[in-house]
Amino acid sequence: MSAREAAPTAEAPEPGGRKKSSSARHTPGLRAAAAADAEAQGVFKPMDLNRVIRLLEGTDNDDLEEKQLKSVKKVMQYYQNGLPLRDLAQIFKILNLCAEKIEHHPRFIESTYDILQLCGLPFLKKKTSDEVTYAEDTANSIALLGDLMKIPSSELRIQICKCIVDFYHSEPPKKHIPGYQQASSSYKIKMAEVGGLAKTMVWSMTLLENQLAEKLWVLKVLQHLSTSEVNCTSMMKAEAAREICAHLNDPDPSGQLLFRSAEILWNLLEKSSKEEIIQQLSNLECLLALKEVFKNLFMRSFSHYDRQLRNDILVITTIIAQNPGAPMIETGFTKDLILFATFNEVKSQNPLVKGLKLANFYEDFELKKLLFNIIVILCKDLPTVQLLIEGKVVLALFTYVKKPERHKIIEWSLAQHEELQLHAIATLSSVAPLLIEDYMSCQGNARVLAFLQWCKSEDPFFSHGNSFHGSGGRGNKFAQMRYSLRLLRAMVSTEDETVNTDLCENGAIQQLTGIFQTIISNPDENEEAIVLEIQSDILLILSGLCENHIQRKEIFGTEGVDIILHVMKTDPKKLQSGLGYNVLLFSTLDSIWCCILGCYSSEDYFLEKEGIFLLLDILALSQKKFCNLILGIMVEFCDNPKTAAHVNAWRGKKDQTAASLLIKLWRKEEKELGVKRDKNGKIIDTKKPLFTSFQEEQKIMPLPANCPSIAVMDVAENIRAKIYAVLGKLDFENLPGLSAEDFVTLCIIHRYLDFKIGEIWNEICEEIKLEKLRPVTTDKKSLEAITTGSENIGKMVVSLQSEMIESQARQDVQNEQKVYAKIQATHKQRELANKSWENFLARTSNAKTLKKAKRLQEKAIEASRHSERPQNAIFHQTDIKGLNTTVPSGPVVTVESTPVRFLGGPLADTDIALKRPPVGGGASQRVKAVKTADEPKKSVPTLCPRETLG
Repeated sequence: MSAREAAPTAEAPEPGGRKKSSSARHTPGLRAAAAADAEAQGVFKPMDLNRVIRLLEGTDNDDLEEKQLKSVKKVMQYYQNGLPLRDLAQIFKILNLCAEKIEHHPRFIESTYDILQLCGLPFLKKKTSDEVTYAEDTANSIALLGDLMKIPSSELRIQICKCIVDFYHSEPPKKHIPGYQQASSSYKIKMAEVGGLAKTMVWSMTLLENQLAEKLWVLKVLQHLSTSEVNCTSMMKAEAAREICAHLNDPDPSGQLLFRSAEILWNLLEKSSKEEIIQQLSNLECLLALKEVFKNLFMRSFSHYDRQLRNDILVITTIIAQNPGAPMIETGFTKDLILFATFNEVKSQNPLVKGLKLANFYEDFELKKLLFNIIVILCKDLPTVQLLIEGKVVLALFTYVKKPERHKIIEWSLAQHEELQLHAIATLSSVAPLLIEDYMSCQGNARVLAFLQWCKSEDPFFSHGNSFHGSGGRGNKFAQMRYSLRLLRAMVSTEDETVNTDLCENGAIQQLTGIFQTIISNPDENEEAIVLEIQSDILLILSGLCENHIQRKEIFGTEGVDIILHVMKTDPKKLQSGLGYNVLLFSTLDSIWCCILGCYSSEDYFLEKEGIFLLLDILALSQKKFCNLILGIMVEFCDNPKTAAHVNAWRGKKDQTAASLLIKLWRKEEKELGVKRDKNGKIIDTKKPLFTSFQEEQKIMPLPANCPSIAVMDVAENIRAKIYAVLGKLDFENLPGLSAEDFVTLCIIHRYLDFKIGEIWNEICEEIKLEKLRPVTTDKKSLEAITTGSENIGKMVVSLQSEMIESQARQDVQNEQKVYAKIQATHKQRELANKSWENFLARTSNAKTLKKAKRLQEKAIEASRHSERPQNAIFHQTDIKGLNTTVPSGPVVTVESTPVRFLGGPLADTDIALKRPPVGGGASQRVKAVKTADEPKKSVPTLCPRETLG
């Protein structure tokens, strides 16, 4: 029904309290509008609220008290459908005045209560801008509700809480008021944030130590308020977390206190500064409360709600345990948590867990995983190690490191057991390195290797792979293998010789090499990232086992070298795929260093299989992250006398040699370091030929003798020293495939050590000056001689570089002249060919020219003959009669073509035509040949092009 239709039947209270009934008949539109305005004025007839305020502020007496109560009641009647924003400040002032009178005039409790009920009604606005216009008054008014919690009245405190809760469950006005609209549903909530209501409500909790009902209502209010980040920040500043957590164990038959407190703590951790909240909770009082709550819930959780709340408390505890300063051990919480985490696997006589059993509920399953997780966090605090030993944590976790036996899995389903198994192995990776004695006493290496053998086997096993740890392991055993190798990698990384020796005695090197070869022979492209991680871990474990042990390197042997070579042959494009090929390559290079270098048989096999070529191929990719490690390997490999031949034999793209590649890397490194060079690569500053931009910016400071200086640190921070070492072992004088630019750079590399020594001496001189020391005359002369000698070496290198550049310039000029001479000869030959062609055309197109040429030819022939014939000499006629050519006959060319008997040979019209053509061809017969059956094809001799006379 519209407002216009409802207008005639609406009733509005008059100031005196009477009801004014309107006529039931329908009036015209104008009259209806007037009636609506009259009705609105009747609902919110302008009244002097200031008069009510002055009345309440008056001197107390019996007559005045009655008038005050009546005036407040009158206000109640006027605003029974909602509070206009414009009047809100005055109404709350009336509320505050009533509250102040309660102490001496208890009758005002009812008036205060009634006004608080009004505060739960919707706020009304006449204009859209009212929300902004009266925002400050509204925020201050709502903030007053928190201050009113000081009134020692349970009824009023509960009503205040109900009023605030109604902010989050707003309802439309009971009666539509023309001319007014309800403020937006979130307006009250926003104003509560601005006014800081959350902070005052937290402070009010200190007044409610023994009032359970009021405390529960305050917690309900804080639960609603904590859904806002602004309120959570205010509550954090008021130390709400500490106050709420300290009272978790207060008696509460309803169970609401614990539930609401946990919810508030969750919101504070999520929506405010997590670090600050953890700091507030990291005290004995809070942790003792959490400990008792968790213990009670753990032992007496019978409902779904209790088990869920128990897990929430454990998560909050886990977050607190991340703070190293939290007194987890002092409160005994750590010991209890370890007991609860292992009681199912290790039998205990502790009364807390005697007869206790986890059921196959989802919450209990989550609890088990949360307990594993908190063990990982607790073990980061070293004093916890002794408690882990006493709790037999390693033994409990190892009960999961075995192939699943279906008939023994009672508590959990197959999928749940698999997830717990993976979680336990992951937990062992963090705990076992701290408890090496327990690990060895449990025969940890043998158990893990046996488990890996099962992972490698073809034993039918359907993995569910439906958890975080089981990702990528559905239908296979990759997840189990992945976490088992992580455990072994963690144990090897401790560098404990007892663990490593035991692993090798149990055949770990051969077994891991076999697993790697199996993976290579049966690749799984669907789980490529996990396979790459497994391969990387295997290589890292082998590196840790073989480093500094020649016998283990020999066990690694050719099978190990083969898997390294296989990885090195990976397509370089895959390094940018993001799947883990970079990590695998790093592991491979590390295994070359640890498993091959130092073992001569492995080194020779690596060289024989062109391993150095593969290393240089990777180095040629110019990826900085690999260069340092590869060059270090090259330096060590060059100690083998067979290496130099392999390095010099390598050829990259565009026939690039290894020496050229290394010098190119040197130039690239110097460009990145900001070393000063001219356009030809020459040294600019002979005093500081190797100085980088970083060294230029850093000021020299006096340092203790055991601290490396900037010049010394520069050796380790870039690859120039390694390039110098490799080229030095290859012999600087016999490097193939270098250009002039390479030789210019090579001059600097050759003197790298001299320049670096000069840098260090310069630093020494500068430090002496800074410390204001004066060396004795002999030392001073020595220092001057050293610095001068270093500078002279720089000048000598510059001179040598200049000679090389000039020599190259002369060579370039000579090469250019040769090219020009070749071009000239080509042009001259082309001119002669053109002239010969013109003469040829002239002879073929002009008979006189042809005859003249013929005469000249015959004359030349006659001139070349002997004037006197020797006696008894036989003269052979060399001219062919009837042949009108002026060029000598060329070589005979056999051409498989149409038989000459059909077309006639090239000499068919001459006097030497044969009666029968020879087998090799020649002139065809002049007489008509008799056709014979199955006559073979004849080859036809041809002469050079000829010119005819007609």
